[in-house]
Order: sequence, then C-alpha cells, then structure tokens
Amino acid sequence: MAEALPVIQRPFDPTADEKKKLAAGKRAGDGSSDRPATKPGRKSATQPRQARAGRQRQQAVRPTDALPTTPERVPSAGRSNAAARSMLRRLVQGEAPPTQAMSIVERLAGSPYANPMIQVGGPDASARKALDFALNLAETMFRYGAGALEVETSIIAVTAAFGLDDIEVDITNQSVVLNYSAKDQTPTTVLRVVRSWTNNYAGLTAIHRLVSDIADGGVSRTEAAHRLDEITHRPKPFPRWMVTAAFGIFSAAIVAFIGGTPLGSLVGFVSCILVDLVSRKLGEWRVPEFFSVATSSALITLVAMLFWWLRVPIEPALVVVGGILLLLPTGRLVSATQDAINGFPVTAAGRFLSAILVFAALVAGIAVALVVGAALGIPELEVLQSAGSQYPWPVVAVLIFIAVAMICIAEQTDVKLVIPTSLVAVAGYLLLVSAMTAGVGYRLAPALAAILIGALARIVALRLGAPQLVVAVPAVLFLYPGLTIFRSMYALTIEPDVGSGGALGLFNALTVVLAIAAGVVLGDNLARPFTRKLSSNERQRNRRR
Repeated sequence: MAEALPVIQRPFDPTADEKKKLAAGKRAGDGSSDRPATKPGRKSATQPRQARAGRQRQQAVRPTDALPTTPERVPSAGRSNAAARSMLRRLVQGEAPPTQAMSIVERLAGSPYANPMIQVGGPDASARKALDFALNLAETMFRYGAGALEVETSIIAVTAAFGLDDIEVDITNQSVVLNYSAKDQTPTTVLRVVRSWTNNYAGLTAIHRLVSDIADGGVSRTEAAHRLDEITHRPKPFPRWMVTAAFGIFSAAIVAFIGGTPLGSLVGFVSCILVDLVSRKLGEWRVPEFFSVATSSALITLVAMLFWWLRVPIEPALVVVGGILLLLPTGRLVSATQDAINGFPVTAAGRFLSAILVFAALVAGIAVALVVGAALGIPELEVLQSAGSQYPWPVVAVLIFIAVAMICIAEQTDVKLVIPTSLVAVAGYLLLVSAMTAGVGYRLAPALAAILIGALARIVALRLGAPQLVVAVPAVLFLYPGLTIFRSMYALTIEPDVGSGGALGLFNALTVVLAIAAGVVLGDNLARPFTRKLSSNERQRNRRR
C-alpha cells in the first residue's frame, strides 16, 4: 500500500486551533471577541469608519527618523526676473483691451454737451419717435449751417438723454443716418437727406439752447419736439428789406476799410443792393448757385467798370472787393475745415468741393465782366495802385465794427449776439494791425488774427448760449483777401503777359483763405480748456435719473 503523502500546509491557511476557534465563534454568533485575523491587506467590513480614517492618517505621517523638510522658497533672482517681466508687460500692454468699443457718449468730450443727463431706466415706449426727433433736429441744424461735428454731438446728447444707448450716427455732406440696435430687438435704421439751406443763425442758436436743455435732463421728448417745431416756424429776426440794406452798408464800410473814397463807398452801396435784388430773383427762378454767384460777381464788376468809364473818381478794384466779399463761401470754408480736422473726411470733401465751385463761379464772373468791358472799349483799370486806408486805425476799427454788424444782420444772427460778434472782430483787427507792424507778413498775420477770433468766438458764444460758428464766421469775413483775388483775375484775363503772376496771386489768395479757416478752428480748440466752467458748456458731473 502506498504511503500517504504528507499534508502540506500553506502559510496563509489557518491552523487546527484557529479553525476550532472560528467554528465556535460562528456558533455563538458573536464575532467581536474571538474573531480571527483577516487576511493581510483586507479590512473588516464592520470596522468603524473613524478607526479606519485614523489609521489612514497615521499611515500618512512621516516616520520620525525622516529628515526634516523646509518650505520651498523662490530664489531672489527668480523674483527679480518676474518683476522685470511684469514691468515690461505693463510698458507694452495697453490700459484697455484693444478690441474694447468706445462708448458713443465719450464722443461728446470737449463739446458743449459733454457729460449729459443719461436716462438709465430704458428708452421711451416708442424709440422710433426719439429717432424721428433726432433726424428733424439734425436736418434743421444742417439747413441753418451747422458743422458735422456739432450735428453729431447734438444727436448723441439728445438720444442719450432719451435713453437710446445702442445708437450709431453716420453723417455725410447732406445726409444723416441713424441706426438703433438695442439688445434682443430688431435694429431700426432711419435716413434723412437735406436738400435746402438758408441763413438763420438765430435759429441755430435756439437749437443749441434746446439741445443744452435736453442734455441737462429738464426737457421731455414731447416738449422738445414742440420747441423744435416752434424754432422752425419762428420768423427770422430781421426783415428782408433790412438784410438788403445791410448788404449795401457792409460793402460801403469795406470799401472805406481797404482805402476807398466816400464816393467809392457810395458806388459799392448801390451795386451791392442791386446784386442782392438780382440774387433774390435768381433764387426764385431756382437758378443753380454756381450761375447765381457768377452773375452777381459779373454784375458788381461791370458796375464798377461803368463808373470808371464815366470818369467818376473811384477805384473800381476796391468797389469790386466790397461786393465779392459777400459772395465768398466763408461759413462753408470754416465748416469744411472743421469737419476735415475733426474726422469727417466725406463731409469735408463735399463742402470743400461746394466752396471751390462757388469760388470758381466768383472768378468766372469777374473774368467774363472784364472781357465784356474790354470789348465795349472800357479803358484798362488801375488795379495795382492802392494807398491803403485813408483813415486812422480807430476809425478803421469803427468801420470793421459796422461791417461785421451788417454781416450779422445778413446772416440773421440773434439780436443779442450782434454787438459781441462785432467786438470780437475788432479785437482780431487790432491783432492784425499789430502783427503787420511787427513784420509778420500778409499770409501769417490774417491766420493769427483768425486764431484769436476763433478763441474769443467760442468763449463769447458759449457764454451767451450759442455755437462758436455763429460768432466766428461773421467776425472773420473782413480778413479774406478779396483785393488779391480781383487783381489776379485781372492779370489772367486782361494782361496775358503776366498770367503767371495772376495764377500765383490766386494760389496765394487760396492759401490765405484756408489759413484763416484753419485759424478759426485752431482758436476754437485752444479755448476749450477755458470754457469748461461756462453754464452752457461741459457739465461738471454725470447725472442719471
């Protein structure tokens, strides 16, 4: 019989005694006292969780014989490199994200409507009514001769006061586009085209006050619409016959200012009244402005040449100058220059083109009159001889005061602005005389005077509740080189041998005209820091309702 193999007990098998104890524990039903040891690595299911958690925490404790550790520290060189990188990042990184959009209300900075009352409770029940009011306001301002920047700032101030925040404004030479795209709403776009213009600086002043009141938060949309309707239907401050007389008195004062005799002033008075009557009739016939201006300048030149042919002791060149200054597009040039500098290239290009066409019509009318006079046998004019003003500077200052006052009447300026505008022009004349005496030159001296007029015009206009353009345009008119324009055209038309001199003279005249317009805009910008505390200018704080 084969011998039985020995029983091999595995290391993890329980012994006989352990088996007996295990069996007795099962019979008693109590495994808490004599429970056998579990297998290595296994945990009892009935063991309390806190004991197991404590045991796990004890296992996580480092052994006592381990080496002590110290907290990690950033080396000093690393800290200096991090500081250098941070400083370099601040130097090359902008203060705001480059894609962050500028709030449209910030466009009002530096304008008479800065920091307007902003309605944060939401727009009116019908935002379209607010957009229609803004369009009517913009159209009226354009018709009365306002610049693009003034129209844009007025629209932004009004729409912000009426609760329209998400609005965009696009202005061209004769059109205004408004787009309102509120969140989660269908966008609304409205367009208005301006097809007519009129002289009404008093109405422009009233609109400026209306926009200021709206920006202050004291006018509702219904009341604002009612006031705008009153402004558009209000009669102009001066009757038509007074405007016609003002044209004649202006011409007489300018002829005396540049050196003409009293008889020459009288001829200029008569010729300008005649020209105004003819221009009015051409306007009723809807004749384009180009031909109307050309006809007026030709008529002024022919009248002066006719009196010269009749041996009347006058200087015809000075008489012509007194008339053509009225035909120069002064306001358009100033507005176009302002639009170009303030970032409205399309509007500026359109206005510059319009002004150049008027200037070309003026030159063409003079040329046609000179050719017709030569064909009639009128002797050559003495256009190069001018002894200057025959009166002392105090008298000339009075003449400037009268001339500018008459221009204010012709432009339908508010009555209370006539005298302040004339005083601003006198201040510009005094600076012109001082600069010419100092030897500045005939090109730079008018520009310096225009800078002073532009600065004073902003201060005076805002103090009296009017836009700067209303004061600056009439006050700067006497600076324009009308005599140079006539002499240059005479050289080009009658004296072909010196045609190059005539072309150079026209170029110089155009340079001076642009320098004067730019000087007015520069003076307006230089005066802004001094007009922050005026009641009709920048508000001192944001007010919300």
